Amino acid sequence: MKQLVINGLSKTYPNGVKALNDVNLTINSGMFGLLGPNGAGKSTLMRIIATLQDPDEGSVTLNGMDVLKQKQDVRKVLGFLPQEFDFYPKIKAEDMLDHFAILKGVSNTKERKELVKVLLNRTNLYEHRRKKVGGFSGGMKQRLGIAQALIGNPELLIVDEPTAGLDPKERRHFHNLLSEIGENMIVILSTHIVDDVSDLCKDMAIINKGSVRVTGNPADAINELEGKVWSSLIEKNELPDYNRSYQIISTRLFMGKQLIHVYSEDKPAEEFKTAQPDLEHVYFSTIPPEIEV
Repeated sequence: MKQLVINGLSKTYPNGVKALNDVNLTINSGMFGLLGPNGAGKSTLMRIIATLQDPDEGSVTLNGMDVLKQKQDVRKVLGFLPQEFDFYPKIKAEDMLDHFAILKGVSNTKERKELVKVLLNRTNLYEHRRKKVGGFSGGMKQRLGIAQALIGNPELLIVDEPTAGLDPKERRHFHNLLSEIGENMIVILSTHIVDDVSDLCKDMAIINKGSVRVTGNPADAINELEGKVWSSLIEKNELPDYNRSYQIISTRLFMGKQLIHVYSEDKPAEEFKTAQPDLEHVYFSTIPPEIEV
């Protein structure tokens, strides 16, 4: 079984920001969601795992390999789609993948051509293979990014905020692709979008301010909130008072009023009703949202 083990990982930047604080995780084959707000430490953790950055303390092993010491060996079995990336806009998709395959050491022309064909089909881009990348939509670029990350049949695939900015249709296509890929390797999905994790991942961790707050199966985490999430429909001008009195974990407008959900071990007040918890409630009960009042 493929396994990534992270022990005691810490990282503080020269400006004093503690990006990671004693992070411990064991990640097995399949889709793993790393969920947290912007600035939580997700990207720092991903860069360390991807051999692009060193921690101050701790260790990372991938299937017995020391990620921090055997960087070249790890890179041979690693696929990485960073949050910020781009391609040469005037190059065709198939030529771009061919170029990446050469960089990955696929020197045989016939083998490389077949590999590019397989990857374009797998990411549903074959019919666009001769189009210039500059004309691709955001979702198509993300799928091309996954295609280049899959060169070499990696044992570990890291995708950092892959669905940010995608429209619902492109996001659904990307989800289907990731779900298929995640059957045969370790896939770490780093995101601040709760639905990405609830839709795709069998295991997850919630991270905030450099520390892991929750780990485990999303369904188990949701079940632990059963009977602890309460809802009430209130007037908009009542929100500041409720925010002072209760732990509000979500709020939205509904029929001109505020529908609030609060976390409480017991019924907070007579006007509250029990609500069915979901992963967003898990997330915001762990990382309280900033309520605009």
